Amino acid sequence: QVSWVLCPALGGEWGTPGFYSHPSPLFSPACGQSVASSRIVGGQDAENGAWPWQASIRYNGVHICGGSLITGEWVVSAAHCFNHLPLTGYSVSLGRFQLNIQNANTFTSAVSQVIIHSDYNPRSFASDIAMVRLCTPVLYTAYILPVCLPDRNDSIANGTLCWVTGWGAVRTGESLPAPRTLQEVQVSLIDVETCNDLYSKPITGFPGSHPIKDGMVCAGYPEGGKDSCQGDSGGPLVCSQAGSWFLIGIVSWGIECGLPYRPGVYTQVSAYSDWIQQQLPSVEFGVDPVCSSGLPCLRRMNSNWNRSRDGLLG
Repeated sequence: QVSWVLCPALGGEWGTPGFYSHPSPLFSPACGQSVASSRIVGGQDAENGAWPWQASIRYNGVHICGGSLITGEWVVSAAHCFNHLPLTGYSVSLGRFQLNIQNANTFTSAVSQVIIHSDYNPRSFASDIAMVRLCTPVLYTAYILPVCLPDRNDSIANGTLCWVTGWGAVRTGESLPAPRTLQEVQVSLIDVETCNDLYSKPITGFPGSHPIKDGMVCAGYPEGGKDSCQGDSGGPLVCSQAGSWFLIGIVSWGIECGLPYRPGVYTQVSAYSDWIQQQLPSVEFGVDPVCSSGLPCLRRMNSNWNRSRDGLLG
């Protein structure tokens, strides 16, 4: 499913601050790099600039979902973030740190196109992935950089510690308090079989089931307590490999937030790398780009290594 809209003329909320027209040579298109030194439910405030690919998907100016910048013109997010709403109301904000505070690092663009995977199922959340094209391409800065994409043959071991980020609820039914600072939480990767074993355990109010399908990956802990939540949907689950951050999952769905035996469920990005490349043939997967010095600056990713969580349905 592909939706198009005529981009608005620049002005108002849209537009590019003047300093973006002269990016530093430091910010060549190398993915997965964070200029900040630092390294949600059970999480903590992130450092400004720590996760420069983090996007805020907005509807009529209000944050509803997260996303991840993959090129200067494209963001990847969850398909369910674009259910039944006119495309003209959407915008994407990058470089944001605190949602309630507009700062000089922030760039906001209207959306010209949304591509939803043709196999997306709103009931099972299968193929919960969408690509979002910006009306105004962004130039990279210390606070706006793309994340790396794994290719279809890349995998990461069960139990690997990764990070999920977003501006979602801090617990079920409790919004992130002002000034709504970007949250980060470290979670453990859980494969489909193990995750279904956890979901098969009945807990109060929720019978056991086996809802995790191929193309999904879970992250969290059997005891719960650390999780993504409503408002985080579409945002990144990233893992560090060979000195770069790779987008391993897209926040998709869960049973409430932070419950034991109910870890968060994510769209497994490597399962959709072929689809992403079909939509965007120029995109690179785990490839050595060239830094401004002319030398390779990234290494290939080591190959051994209440349901939807958006601001609409929560």
